[in-house]
Amino acid sequence: MPGTSKQLGGNMRLLAFGLLGLALAVAPCPRAVAQEWPNRPVTMVVPFPAGAAVDTLARAVAHALSEDFGKQFIVDNRAGAGGNLGGAAVAKANADGYTWLFGTPAPIALNKLMYKGLAYDSERDFTPVILVAKSPMMITATSGFPAKTLPELIAYARQNPGKVNVGHPGNGTLGHITSALIQQFAGVEMTHVPYRGSAPLITDLLSGQVDVAMDFMPTYLPLVADGKIRPLAVTTSRRVAQLPDVPTVQEAGFRNFEATAWYAIVAPTGTPPDIMSRVNKAVNAFLNSDKGKAILEQNSLQGVGGAPEDLKAFIDGERDKWRPVIEAAKIAMQ
Repeated sequence: MPGTSKQLGGNMRLLAFGLLGLALAVAPCPRAVAQEWPNRPVTMVVPFPAGAAVDTLARAVAHALSEDFGKQFIVDNRAGAGGNLGGAAVAKANADGYTWLFGTPAPIALNKLMYKGLAYDSERDFTPVILVAKSPMMITATSGFPAKTLPELIAYARQNPGKVNVGHPGNGTLGHITSALIQQFAGVEMTHVPYRGSAPLITDLLSGQVDVAMDFMPTYLPLVADGKIRPLAVTTSRRVAQLPDVPTVQEAGFRNFEATAWYAIVAPTGTPPDIMSRVNKAVNAFLNSDKGKAILEQNSLQGVGGAPEDLKAFIDGERDKWRPVIEAAKIAMQ
């Protein structure tokens, strides 16, 4: 019955168009979704344990966002694999504005250059939101360690190959890269000891389980002030105001050496632009507020802020800067 078949085909097409129209009618438009956001708690994933500098800053920002938007921003510490566990969790999350990554160079930019079989692609899976802050890195030693300066550390390591234990907050972190780079430049061999963040590293540094730590400076300042650890050098191009007597790595003979830690917020790719814009605006306001400036100063951080495009350009520059270093040092993770 050709006529009947033709009629059925026409009816099916009409039904399909009708269902499509219904779906479009009930589906919320992105702008409407952004205007309703947030209507439930928001998760800010920190890919390192509680107690690290990134965790302290993330909690301050999350508190400010909670006050600003009237919904709780919850910090979720997902440590492990140099920040990759937390990074992967955010990369695979729904791009609906309810999951964000508050991260550091490793999970946001550099792990892609070091890890084989990474569960996510930071360039593809993340959209930059805002560069929150920067901070120096510091090389410290136990109070009883024989070396009191970076040149003395290099000399000691040269005389005792492989016997100096150097702790850092995880494979692929900037502390790890800095350690590898210094060893490469100086032609010495030290033993890498990776940790799952700064807190366990500090515990072992204080107990003498590791001799030296290479990590973000803010977490270690109170220990330096109390005389519990000895600062050997900072990794910025200039000395820092909080430790004016501590020389830079460049002063120790490493020409043009500079490594700066940074903290940024990224979102899963596909997150509505209006939502990202609102978060960017709120974080910029926090950084420029008296309260925000006080928190940054207390933690020896330099607030940055700016537009998402600024963060993207910065991340691209960081990859370009560290790629040849990582390749030359042959840093490769499984």
